[in-house]
Amino acid sequence: MKWTDVRAIGEALADGRPDVDPMSVRFTDLMQWVIALPGFVDDPRHCNEKILEAIQQIWLEEKG
Repeated sequence: MKWTDVRAIGEALADGRPDVDPMSVRFTDLMQWVIALPGFVDDPRHCNEKILEAIQQIWLEEKG
């Protein structure tokens, strides 16, 4: 996975952290959780707030 795979990342977070409210997660923590996902291989420097917001939105949709 890479930062551009926001759908796959959001789904993985929803599956792996079902008890977490995505809106309560700080972006610094979210970034670290994404980097720790199995199969994630992108450069952390390629992350930005827009990407994290998109991941958070997908995660929220998946919880719904």
